[in-house]
Amino acid sequence: MENHEDTLKWLAIYLESVGHLVQSARSMTSALEALSTAVIDVLISDIGLPDGDGWELLRRAGLPPRVYAIAMSGFGTQSDRLKSRDAGYRQHILKPFVPDDLDAMLEEAQREQAPAGA
Repeated sequence: MENHEDTLKWLAIYLESVGHLVQSARSMTSALEALSTAVIDVLISDIGLPDGDGWELLRRAGLPPRVYAIAMSGFGTQSDRLKSRDAGYRQHILKPFVPDDLDAMLEEAQREQAPAGA
């Protein structure tokens, strides 16, 4: 979920290149529509959206608790990070970020979602 076209394109290309299946959206409305039928493990969402914000998106999406949500934003104050946590995001990554930081978050999500004893 990213409203900036070039950032969305780069992020999708990167995630696919490291083996992830990606479904993209550029607005809260289109993301909510896609999420209503999608089965996902991880949600990466920008906070600043053209028709709302990522905090509202996560609250309205009604995702199961197993979904690992990552907020992505150019806003990184302590207040922003707390709002992300309170909305249900597990992580808040500040843009621009290096892929290693995102990779570490995705690895954490994978560890948490692995079956016990695996």
